[in-house]
Amino acid sequence: MRNRHPRRTVVIGTVGVISAVVLAACGSDAPPETSPDQAASDSEQQCQELHSAAEDAPDSGADTFVFAASSDPATLNPFFASDGETFRVARQIFEGLVGTKPCTADPAPLLATAWEGSEDGKSYDFTLQEGVQFQDGTDFNAEAVCSNFEYWNNQPKGPAQSPDVTYYWISLFKGFADSDPPSIYDSCEASSDTEVTINLTQPFAGFVPAMSLPAFAMQSPTALDKYGQVAKGEDPTSSEYGLGHPTGTGPYMLDSWDRGKQVNLKAFDGYWGEKAKTPNVVIPTIEDPGAKRDALSNGEIDGYDLVAPGDIATLDGDGMQIVNRPAFNILYLGMNQAVAPLDDLKVRQAIAYAIDKDAVVAQTLPPGSEIAKEFVPPIINGYTEDVTEYEYSPDKAKALLKEAGAEDLTLTFNYPVDVSRPYMPSPEDTFNVIRTQLEDVGITVKPVADQWTPDYLDKIQSEKTTQEHGIHLLGWTGDYNDTDNFLGVFFGAKTPEWGFDNQQLFDELSAARQMATIEEQKPAYEKINQEVMDYLPGVPIAHPVPSLAFAPEVKGFWPSPVQDEVFSTVVVTE
Repeated sequence: MRNRHPRRTVVIGTVGVISAVVLAACGSDAPPETSPDQAASDSEQQCQELHSAAEDAPDSGADTFVFAASSDPATLNPFFASDGETFRVARQIFEGLVGTKPCTADPAPLLATAWEGSEDGKSYDFTLQEGVQFQDGTDFNAEAVCSNFEYWNNQPKGPAQSPDVTYYWISLFKGFADSDPPSIYDSCEASSDTEVTINLTQPFAGFVPAMSLPAFAMQSPTALDKYGQVAKGEDPTSSEYGLGHPTGTGPYMLDSWDRGKQVNLKAFDGYWGEKAKTPNVVIPTIEDPGAKRDALSNGEIDGYDLVAPGDIATLDGDGMQIVNRPAFNILYLGMNQAVAPLDDLKVRQAIAYAIDKDAVVAQTLPPGSEIAKEFVPPIINGYTEDVTEYEYSPDKAKALLKEAGAEDLTLTFNYPVDVSRPYMPSPEDTFNVIRTQLEDVGITVKPVADQWTPDYLDKIQSEKTTQEHGIHLLGWTGDYNDTDNFLGVFFGAKTPEWGFDNQQLFDELSAARQMATIEEQKPAYEKINQEVMDYLPGVPIAHPVPSLAFAPEVKGFWPSPVQDEVFSTVVVTE
């Protein structure tokens, strides 16, 4: 990867020699790893250093680690969630069959020690850890795995089967046992306590990486039966389980949840792995980025996520530690083809040529952010250098606008305010830079700013407001290592965001998703990436590097590109 903005970084813990983390291959369906001769980005190098240094962190320190969240969890049952703050809490309490290899999005053993996919891509055999118990004393075994899959697949009609609530199950498994279309999950077979087989009705090459999602973490069947069952039409996020009885196998368990204020966790004494070094974790909600910055500087918290780019120098100067999470995201300028003349390829090309991505990155994104060539990050299977590029050229932009008869073009430019996302830490600043660039080639910009929720996302993604947005800023942080989690999310079907109906593209993405192996998918996705950049539904701008900040006393933390960050190794030295 290219490193455009190298800088000095302060790292947590003693920085040792960078060591490669090697895990045994567990079947033919694992995504290809980064080539050993591929240069790592600054953030990837820092992450490897932090992971190595965590081994030298003290075994104990203060009894509490305080990490500020940007919002309250939506629920404590991760199956009914899709937001990062809910998942941050879930990763402390729950574990899945599959984890991630440190500093990557690649799958790694967790509650499953190994796995193997069938040749047709419809069946997966997992070997499980022995001697693991849930936090209520229930045994984790193959029957518990099957119980979880059956629980997920047999949710009652109503909110529990809506995309807003069970987003990941519907996105990846396409439905439920009684829905139309039905789920692609077929059955689960427990052949012994430590051997389980998951059967699907169609190939899904991304199945194993998807199992690293917190939404598919293993939950105690006993606790779900007692507290988590909901009737048809009821809201599952507010079940007794989801509000106060989350029960997993993770290193921490729920102590209390003061809704809207903070979550308190305590170490699980019966944890099967390495016990948590810090007995208590407190996750308060502090929405304002400036308030989080001040709380860290004042010693009220020990760390927080999504540091505003403008705060990095200040915090660094105050002696705080800045950690960059390896980028696994995309920031893009979307173009709604339902609004003329954005349905004209020449107009979309003109907009692409008008944008100076280097200036956008330098002026509005954290140091270390990379220019994007396509809608997937470079470490994803199917990424290819061989795509059409639109190098910054105001002259080409003006010429194309003239050819399209759009020299007097006026565009509505939608952007969000009062929000910071990993792929878009300062949307107002990004908007202002791009607006100036568009105006420089003769495009008149009509700014429209909205609050992130519910107004902005509703306007961009709702059928009712298709004609109310033209170009817009948005992005995506990948959830797991699968190309469909980017391209399929964006372009797998007709949506109000993009406003186009390209059935050939939809069919190609559907076919690629159903291929049996990652190896088969690679050339198909490379071709699709090329086609997308020729078709140009939007302009991929950058892969921003999200930044975290910690007090100087914090040791033992390392970041994850998919936010698979468990606090059990963290120590606050005294």
